[in-house]
Amino acid sequence: MTADPQHIFGRDARAMIVDDHPLFCDALQLTLRAVTGIETITVFERLEPALAAVLDGPPPDVIVLDLNLPDVTGLDGLIRLHRSVPQVPLVVVSSMADHRIICAAIRAGASGFVPKHAQRDTFRTAFQAIAAGQVYVPDDIDMTEGAEVPVTDREDAVARLRQLTRQQGTILQLICEGKLNKQIAYDLSIAETTVKAHVTAIMRKLGVQSRTQAVLIAQEASYSSLLQKTP
Repeated sequence: MTADPQHIFGRDARAMIVDDHPLFCDALQLTLRAVTGIETITVFERLEPALAAVLDGPPPDVIVLDLNLPDVTGLDGLIRLHRSVPQVPLVVVSSMADHRIICAAIRAGASGFVPKHAQRDTFRTAFQAIAAGQVYVPDDIDMTEGAEVPVTDREDAVARLRQLTRQQGTILQLICEGKLNKQIAYDLSIAETTVKAHVTAIMRKLGVQSRTQAVLIAQEASYSSLLQKTP
C-alpha cells in the first residue's frame, strides 16, 4: 500500500532523536513533523538510554542522530545503533559536515547525512529519499571521490567494526574501558568462558592478535583520529 505523501514513513510511524542540544531538538521535532508527518517522537540526550529503548521496545521507523554526544566518541554511537537495529534508517544530523566525516558516516551505516544548518526543504528532500530506501548526502558531496585512493586506517577500522555482532560490540566497548574477562562476565551476566569465546571471535573479525590491538582498532574510528587526518 502506498504511504500518504504527508506521512512518508506511514501514518503510525514513530521517530527517535538522539541529540543533547534541547533547542535544536525542539526545532528538529517541528521540522520532522512538517516534512514527514510523524507525530510520535522520542528524544534522548545520550546514546545509552536510546540503545536501551530500541532494544526493549519496538524500534522506531527512523532515527535521527548527532555524532557528538556526551557518552560516545566519533562514529561509535552510529555503529552501535546500526548494529542494534540494522533495519531502521539512521539519519545523521550534525554541525560537523566535513566531506570526510559525511563519507565515513555513510560507510558506517547511516542512511543519510544532513548538516544542522540545512534549510527545511533540504530536510524534506532527505527524508523523502530515505523513506524511499535511498541514501541521502548533500548535493556537493561526491561519494565516489577518491574511490581509487587506498582505504585509510580509519575506513578500514570502521569496516572491521561493522562485522561485530551487538554482543561482541558491547564486549569490545567494555574491553576499551579496561575491564577483564571476569568483570565483563559479571557485568553481562554470562559465563567467563562465553566472554573468552566472544573475545576470540572479536579478534578474528578485527584481524588482530591481542586485546590492545582490538582497542586501537576501536579508537581508530574516533573523531580524534578522523580529524587529525589530512585530506
